[in-house]
Amino acid sequence: MQKQSSPKPSKCIPGGLSVRMTGLFLFITTLIIIIFNSRVSYPNLIFKFAINSKSDAQFVVPYTIHTQISHLQNQLGILLGQLHSRNTEPNSISQFSEQVLHIALSLDKLADSLRAFRVDASGRNETSNVDEDLTEPEESEEEQGLPRGKVFNSAEIQSYVSPKPNRISGKKNFLGLEAVNPSVGFGCTSMASDVDRYMAYKLYGPCPDDWDLAQKLLLGGCEPLPRRRCFSKSPKMFSKPLPLNSSLWTNPSDVNILWNKYKCKDYSCLVSHETIGKRGFYKCSDCFDLSKRAWEVPTNESESAEFTVDEVLSLKPGEIQIGLDFSPTTGTFAAIMKEKNVTIASGTINLGAPFNEVTALRGLLPLYISIGSRLPFFDNTLDIVHSTLFFDGWIGMELLQFVLFDWDRVLRPNGILWVDRFFCKKEDLNMYLDEINRLGYRKLLWRVVPKMDKEGDEMFFSAVLEKPARG
Repeated sequence: MQKQSSPKPSKCIPGGLSVRMTGLFLFITTLIIIIFNSRVSYPNLIFKFAINSKSDAQFVVPYTIHTQISHLQNQLGILLGQLHSRNTEPNSISQFSEQVLHIALSLDKLADSLRAFRVDASGRNETSNVDEDLTEPEESEEEQGLPRGKVFNSAEIQSYVSPKPNRISGKKNFLGLEAVNPSVGFGCTSMASDVDRYMAYKLYGPCPDDWDLAQKLLLGGCEPLPRRRCFSKSPKMFSKPLPLNSSLWTNPSDVNILWNKYKCKDYSCLVSHETIGKRGFYKCSDCFDLSKRAWEVPTNESESAEFTVDEVLSLKPGEIQIGLDFSPTTGTFAAIMKEKNVTIASGTINLGAPFNEVTALRGLLPLYISIGSRLPFFDNTLDIVHSTLFFDGWIGMELLQFVLFDWDRVLRPNGILWVDRFFCKKEDLNMYLDEINRLGYRKLLWRVVPKMDKEGDEMFFSAVLEKPARG
């Protein structure tokens, strides 16, 4: 005899509770749909809708409200999917109740946010430094070590870091994403007041002349910096660049550089011996003297740790085509390599002088990154990585390991790592050499000599190493 079929409750939760929770979900979903489809238009960043037809008062709703609504919709979708799932979990009831509680709290905060943004129609604030009341993180976020509560005050940084859904809701783009999540460096949270200051500007207006603040943020670990929607300042009398055959070794024009934030106010100051100690930089003191063509003349092995470009390129004839120079530089290494038909990106920061501007005016590629940044190259892509006078004996071993492994990552198999004139205390030399040896690279060129201006207390070390092919 055939048994009569009876409705089976969900294995996730008891049947009675399933009915009640389904009703609750439908109620919340309906509430969100009402909010979402009310007379809300959202051009650009701000959602506005009138309170009633007889009043000029309006709600000015920030973009984060739209993000909160999208988040709630996603949560409900997940819960409804779990509700009809056959997967059994021991703590399903408590998990469901916690998620529903989070949704209810989020709706309360959403309502508070809507009430907080009632302003007059004439009082629209176009300057993006409004203090917004952000929602508190959920317990799961606190467990992951994320900052609790509001970190930044600027509305523009809040708008920037919120997910950016595609124009058609729920439609995935060619990357397979329904929304883009803009990124900022982890160090930004510890420099929140500086980030707020950096992000306080008028939309579509001129950006503040604050590259020095931006570099302070970079060096503090706020990298990448948040993007901005303003126009950066440029020299008023900017002249067209020189032809490449002459730009490599010609001092750039003063009118092509903004000198406001530098101690030197013209190019002659950067190269004059009379201004040494007053130029605002000391690292690579001859960098701006374009007549100094280093890496071209062979040196005495007992006195200098410097190899020539021709020596290094002869180790891999015809194989070295692209690479990175990570040094305090104005591009001289890259200029010499360019004459050898090798393309080099010059990674540096503005150490009190226009290092990046001069590199670009020479017709070379400046890469504006700090020591703490992951290199913006894909794995196994570069033929050569070169670095000189940048890390040296001040660098801690753990940071050096992260740097070396990132260089290893971007170098192709059998690529060249050129550690150029690394100097340190004599007593620390073996410690650094051991760390470099741990990479397992093959030694092609190797030289250790005393640093002559320190009476033997410091040592220079140079090496050209070949990355092994790892299966």
